[in-house]
Amino acid sequence: MLHTISLPGATLSVADQGGGTPVVLVHGFPLNQTMWQAQLTTLSDAYRVLVPDLRGFGQSSCTTDLLTMENFADDLAGMLDELQISEPIVLGGLSMGGYVAFAFWRKYAARVKGLIVCNTRAAADTPEAAAGRRATAAKVLQHGTAELVSGMSAKLLSSSNPRHEGLTATLITMMQTAPAATVSAALLGMAQRPDSRPLLASIDVPTLVISGQDDAIIPAAEMRDMSAALPASTYVELAEAGHMTPMEQPDQFNQTLLQ
Repeated sequence: MLHTISLPGATLSVADQGGGTPVVLVHGFPLNQTMWQAQLTTLSDAYRVLVPDLRGFGQSSCTTDLLTMENFADDLAGMLDELQISEPIVLGGLSMGGYVAFAFWRKYAARVKGLIVCNTRAAADTPEAAAGRRATAAKVLQHGTAELVSGMSAKLLSSSNPRHEGLTATLITMMQTAPAATVSAALLGMAQRPDSRPLLASIDVPTLVISGQDDAIIPAAEMRDMSAALPASTYVELAEAGHMTPMEQPDQFNQTLLQ
């Protein structure tokens, strides 16, 4: 089932499939809910899986020029309220979706019974990285997303994965659908996100940390360190996978979640 949920300043498109414990999966930047298709199909046999397009991405709308991780977290809480889901959820996020998961824990920890953080980092941007995001945001508004899409597509996947070529084409198509205004707003939001490393010790729910052995954006070693700082974490590193572990190794990824 596909819901359209009205929230202040936005509508969210949310895929909702299966029954049981709610599992919410949050996509990365500048992607959309379709990156989780393999997980939606498999996990919904045993769980209620909810996969939203964050505001401005995919089939969701947006009316702001700044999208913070807290904005996205508030949207998830509003989504749960609109769908009358009051029981604690398992919340998963990849890359920017991981930043959103940390923001959600910061405000709504009582609504979380477990976390899945994939190919993400707890640290804030360095001043140089934040300045780079702001500069890219300005370029995107002026010239469109083509340069960003081209640069990102070369970094997202492991070249050792036999499905590399087909997945690259899929991701480029997905990224090209993201409006320049949304891409710029999210870049500005990521640039000002807080450091979540001090938060890690407070995350006392079971947390699954998944990394790609060949991730060129967030190295596996950084995710191992993050996992070590979490009180109740399990770390899994997938071979022949880069930054897009759910798409590159869907069978292993899904089995890891189910276990």
